[in-house]
Amino acid sequence: MTALHTKLWRDLTRLRAQVLTIAMVVAIGVSGFVGMFAVHASLKSSRDTFYADNRLADVFVGVKRAPLQLRERLAAIDGVADVQLAVVFDAQVDLPGVIPPVTGRFIALNLSAVHAGRQGLNALTLKRGRWPERGGALEALVSDRFAAARGLNPGDTVHAILNGRRETLHLVGTAATPEYVFASQGGAPDDSAFGIWWVDGARLTEQFDMEGAFNQASLSLNAGMPVTAVRAQVDRLLAPYGSVGAVGRDGQLSAKIVSDELASLKVMGTVLPAIFLAVAMFILNVVLSRQVATQRSQIAALKALGYSDGAIAGHYIQLALVIAGLGVAAGLLLSEGIGRGMLSLYDEVFRFNGLAYATSPWLVLASALIAGLAAAAGTWTAIHAVVRLRPAQAMMPPAPPLYSKTLVERLGLGRFLSTSARMVVRQLERRPLRAAFTVTGIALAVALQISGAFWLDAIAVIVDVQFRQVQQGDVLVNFRRPVPLGVVQDLKRLPGVLDAEPYRTEPVKISLRGRSEDTALSGYRGNARLLRVVDEQRGAVAMPPHGVVLSALLAEALGARVGDQVQIDFRLWNRRQVQVEVVDIVHSMFGKLLYMNLDTMNRLAGDGEGVADAALQVDPAAMGRFWAAVKAAPTISSVFDKAGSMDAFNQRTSKNMGVFSGILTLFAIAMAVGIIYNAARISLSERAWELASLRVLGMTRAEVSVLLLAELGGELLLALPIGAVLGYGLASAMMALMASDAIDFPVVIEPSTYASAALIVLAAGVASALLVRRQIDRLDLVSVLKVRE
Repeated sequence: MTALHTKLWRDLTRLRAQVLTIAMVVAIGVSGFVGMFAVHASLKSSRDTFYADNRLADVFVGVKRAPLQLRERLAAIDGVADVQLAVVFDAQVDLPGVIPPVTGRFIALNLSAVHAGRQGLNALTLKRGRWPERGGALEALVSDRFAAARGLNPGDTVHAILNGRRETLHLVGTAATPEYVFASQGGAPDDSAFGIWWVDGARLTEQFDMEGAFNQASLSLNAGMPVTAVRAQVDRLLAPYGSVGAVGRDGQLSAKIVSDELASLKVMGTVLPAIFLAVAMFILNVVLSRQVATQRSQIAALKALGYSDGAIAGHYIQLALVIAGLGVAAGLLLSEGIGRGMLSLYDEVFRFNGLAYATSPWLVLASALIAGLAAAAGTWTAIHAVVRLRPAQAMMPPAPPLYSKTLVERLGLGRFLSTSARMVVRQLERRPLRAAFTVTGIALAVALQISGAFWLDAIAVIVDVQFRQVQQGDVLVNFRRPVPLGVVQDLKRLPGVLDAEPYRTEPVKISLRGRSEDTALSGYRGNARLLRVVDEQRGAVAMPPHGVVLSALLAEALGARVGDQVQIDFRLWNRRQVQVEVVDIVHSMFGKLLYMNLDTMNRLAGDGEGVADAALQVDPAAMGRFWAAVKAAPTISSVFDKAGSMDAFNQRTSKNMGVFSGILTLFAIAMAVGIIYNAARISLSERAWELASLRVLGMTRAEVSVLLLAELGGELLLALPIGAVLGYGLASAMMALMASDAIDFPVVIEPSTYASAALIVLAAGVASALLVRRQIDRLDLVSVLKVRE
């Protein structure tokens, strides 16, 4: 062991408290980087394998009704490798022991192909039970997530209203498909209210009068074939049959949500660890700057004995690398727990065939390299000037700094401060860069805490807007076919119904100046109350008697402004093409949507006065009788229970966001402790002679502690408002990086979130100060006064 190695071990032992706190900050950065990217890699690998093994299609399109003979023409489109046609309908499902009905999506299953092992695109993976058989009983598979949420098992019996007829379904198994990794009725996950059911295709097509026809097509493409070109040809071919517009995987709801979540993970795994590693680099710089300053004479002796500048610099860089290495090792262990915990949360939302956590070697190497480079960079900036000194220069103490009156004293305000307060002010002003770095580091800890907690605030706003302002009714019902407006009176006669309002939603294509979007047009009555359009700033927006209202996301995509004439192509029924003026743009959170007065929409569509949807307000005391009546209504194909969906949404998001926020809170505390403790220890080591002298002159331990810790307290208090601003900026930046073209989440941070972040960091600061206070109380006055640095 060389002399430098011996010195390295002694330095590590003497600085063990600071070494551990710096390593802790490095560990958090590494654990966030490795854990989140490992989860990202595990999810992506599982998704890609699941998609490939089960042959997820590349293009999806829904159609009102089209003949099966179109299969050959679809397959003949240039670039199409395979085509699968299906019959799909939503229907009410009556579960035993469950009062509200739930919605099921029923998909025709080709039993002959399944039993022969020749599944086509979007193939099923049988999770439990067996495949359905043909026979007298109507056997079914159900999505495994829905079965788990509702406690369904093979052998159970349920009932469904299929095209107005109540049918008994015999559950024989559960399955998963890449087409519905994320099964959703309205965009929000609710496994207990919406399930996917597969039944004998011959029975389902007969039940819905779809013999020789299909209403959904899926296409796989040859490798390298652009999706856009195929989509355009599919739309032209299926337009006469009421096509709702073809989409690629990037537009298919399930695949899009999975992709958006993977993109969010990548952002989180990049932004947050970068903050921790930057803070660790700063702390290392400050600690080693002090270490080098106190060891000038040792450096001079080493240089006089023949050690080169490179060897001495390498020694201090080794010190930093050991600290970083400890952080990397601890971070890799911590990342395992974080990664597996996060993956278990995702397993509750996305169920692939296999989901296993694994840390790839490149992640380990990348984290070690990044941490090592950050440590080396922080060390080099601290030592490069001193190691270049000649031995004679290094043996001399550094030139004392030039002191002058502080700004407070020059302004004549010094007389209003006590002696101790003037000493604190002088210390802050004479080391402005160090104070600025400390304040910035503490502010980043506050910002990190805010960026983790604000999600709960944003979700609370989303719930309030979507479930209380937009949908003021209690239940949404859908009819399989348009019904006369008079059905509203029938709905009002159902038990417990206090009010009912019709509305209409149709797939359309909107075009302006060469740009076009496939979307949905919703028609509401001008005085709609139970389901309405809400602008984030203006509140509820009444539907004007003419023209069309665009969401801000759609207006941005089209480049549309109020007063523009847009072209709307109705895709179902009469399939008319009309020119309409944009009369308003609303800032809503979800979707590229457009809205219109219901009467105007019916007139422009030219297909009568029918509606297919209604919003209901129901007396809570009569909910049981109401649901019983809905289950007996053969024309209602699906229902949306606001209370049940809101509870499920709150439970899931509270759990997931609570875990995420808790992790970031612990990280913020660790960062704050690492910064504040090291700042205080460095200040103590620099001012130990001064503080000991004041003790000898008669100051008490408490008075001496105030001199040191008041400086830290001032930096801490200054960092809190800066951290609040940085927290809002970090939250806004993260939302911008994770933004989707169909979602406009608000950046909402409640005062309580700012307050809790400040209190948490203050508590961490107080704990750190108490630890340093013990060191002040234990100062050996004789030993300290023997040597004047």
